[in-house]
Amino acid sequence: MKDLIEWKTELSVGIQEIDEQHQILIKLINNLYHSIIKRTENEVIYDILNELVQYTVVHFAVEESLMRIFNYPGYDEHKKHHEDLKQQVIDLQTKVWDNESSVSMELFKFLKDWLTKHILMDDKKYVPFFLERGLQQTWAKKSWAGKIWDYMRT
Repeated sequence: MKDLIEWKTELSVGIQEIDEQHQILIKLINNLYHSIIKRTENEVIYDILNELVQYTVVHFAVEESLMRIFNYPGYDEHKKHHEDLKQQVIDLQTKVWDNESSVSMELFKFLKDWLTKHILMDDKKYVPFFLERGLQQTWAKKSWAGKIWDYMRT
């Protein structure tokens, strides 16, 4: 079965930590998509949607922490985008839980557009700033956020 979102090099921001987190977000959206297509029971779908919301919060916290550490001048604007996006995802989650909205192709279109536009239009703006200030593009070991997320899921 084809994924809803495929990882492409154009989605890479060129920073391993962020790219790995974006790939996890894509995986979660694809898991949700495949679960709906396969008509998986609602409890599993709710769990995946909940994990997507939680990981989105973690990912945004990582980005915002880097912005504060490096004193990124676009921090306030980027944080506002994060808050808006986070609220939209939480609102969708609430509607699904309250049976006011089903997990539909409209939801998937929103998730796909939300993630790809955020990466391409917002996240790519901060990369040159971070790299100029010495942020390493790659690490020899797995990212700390990845380790924490793996630990939380066990």
